[in-house]
Amino acid sequence: MSETIFDKIIRKEIPAEIVYEDDLSLAFKDINPQAPVHLLIIPKRRIATTNDIGLDDRELVGHLYHVAGKIAKEQGFAEDGYRLVMNCNNHGGQTVYHIHVHLLAGKPLGWPPYTDRLKV
Repeated sequence: MSETIFDKIIRKEIPAEIVYEDDLSLAFKDINPQAPVHLLIIPKRRIATTNDIGLDDRELVGHLYHVAGKIAKEQGFAEDGYRLVMNCNNHGGQTVYHIHVHLLAGKPLGWPPYTDRLKV
């Protein structure tokens, strides 16, 4: 499996605006934000896609979602709400093959996702 940009971020070889880190995960600001708050939460152990998540990975993946809730509470937008997204493969919009949870917040988010950009 070839190295990804996230591997370099985990090793601190390239800069990222890290907002949370523990032994299992890292959260940092997306460089191309799609909302006022757009964070990526990644496991430190690489799993390429959601198709590659095995039974042994349940606690790790659950931990990513726990971290999202913790960050939302700490940053003060938990009560207003937020969106969590995990893309899978090309048609799902995945561009980095290291699973990651997008945490989007800071404004009302429409559904489907593009409706918040439509003028009514």
